Amino acid sequence: MPLIVLPTSQRLWVRVAALLFTCVAFSVASHGGALPHGGMSDWCIFCWAFSFACTLLVLLVEVFGLQARIPVSWTNFPITVACYASLLCLSASVIFPLFFLKDQHLYGEVRGYRIAATVFSCLAAVAYMGEVSLTKARPGEVAGYMATAPGLLKVCQTFVACIIFILISDPVSYDHHPALKWCMAVYCICFILSMAVVVLCVGECTGWLPIPFSKFLSAYGLLAVIMYLTATIIWPVFQFDKQYQRGGQASSKLITVAVLTALNFLLYLADLAYTARLVFVSA
Repeated sequence: MPLIVLPTSQRLWVRVAALLFTCVAFSVASHGGALPHGGMSDWCIFCWAFSFACTLLVLLVEVFGLQARIPVSWTNFPITVACYASLLCLSASVIFPLFFLKDQHLYGEVRGYRIAATVFSCLAAVAYMGEVSLTKARPGEVAGYMATAPGLLKVCQTFVACIIFILISDPVSYDHHPALKWCMAVYCICFILSMAVVVLCVGECTGWLPIPFSKFLSAYGLLAVIMYLTATIIWPVFQFDKQYQRGGQASSKLITVAVLTALNFLLYLADLAYTARLVFVSA
């Protein structure tokens, strides 16, 4: 029989706070927010519910001392969950008020419920960021890869790529020129490889690679930087230049994709710099 362990640490209380905040956020939004079905309302509910479920799982495993029975690396799994949850709640904290509070003629309880959901979403994002700050590796500390700067950057890269996929798929905005299809290939290839690194680390499967993990990270990091550099240049040229436009003004979605592409290029560049420092300087 597993023993119930109640550790008293800052990390525990931050997780409990995040659990409560996400629970309140999706509960009040679903109960009294009068949200439309589909679209961004479903995304926000998913962000809060997914973060709540994963945090509850982490708390239950740690409270009952079941880490050894879970088929994942427990030095990598909790901080990966916290990092994804912080990004999800942060996105919901921005999207929810923009779509469901701004320029909305709401009165009474519905407006109050939506304001409460926004406030608790912001609190949840802060709590998850606090957990990441408490869990991430300190200089000289032995920790899992996902607790290091390159590991956290991998999470950010995959999250930004997911937002890009959402923006360019409705409506499809990459099919009218081969150069834009190359950008889509860049987003897909780099997302798959970054997610593969996250899965390998969380599943403790890095030994399955036919080459040393450090060499794989270095080679992939350099490849991703080069590919994203091309996408950062090509996407705005073929979307905003009148010579290649399909017609009309560039939409805010296309501009956002250009900004996110440049952001992911910077994330991959920072990842490559950190990886080179870990591999070559440490060696």
